[in-house]
Amino acid sequence: MVEMFAAENGLKGDPRLQAISNAIRVVPHFPKQGIMFQDITTLLLDHKAFKNTVDIFVDRYKDMNISVVAGEVIAEAYELEYGSDCLEMHVGAVEAGERAIVIDDLVATGGTLSAAISLLERVGAEVVECACVIGLREVKGQRRLNGKPLYILVEPREIDSC
Repeated sequence: MVEMFAAENGLKGDPRLQAISNAIRVVPHFPKQGIMFQDITTLLLDHKAFKNTVDIFVDRYKDMNISVVAGEVIAEAYELEYGSDCLEMHVGAVEAGERAIVIDDLVATGGTLSAAISLLERVGAEVVECACVIGLREVKGQRRLNGKPLYILVEPREIDSC
């Protein structure tokens, strides 16, 4: 897996990245002791920072001919650092041969992205790249991304300044 932080990949010094990082609330010791939960709800409520987030992803992927991802679902269970979850995708939302990008809010263990890659590959789609708003420099379980590149906007914040 190749990790690409936006600040090191053409956006060095871009004030939008700091605004995005500042808009993310950190909740210490949630859902268990030692976890610094990165809550993007505050990012979604900050109209300018959220628009910047979307704009950066749109600029990066606008020329990649990615098919739209949106009945019946197929599912993939995966493990989290503090439990388990299940990712579902509509049957027919992605067809064999289509190209896809998987975007997540935060990547720590790689479980959600791994499940999404698995679902997309099960229907014959090609996952071109993974991306996230918040990502660790050393993603635990990076092997779970099957060598897919990972584009990261900002690193997790350590303390909540709110």
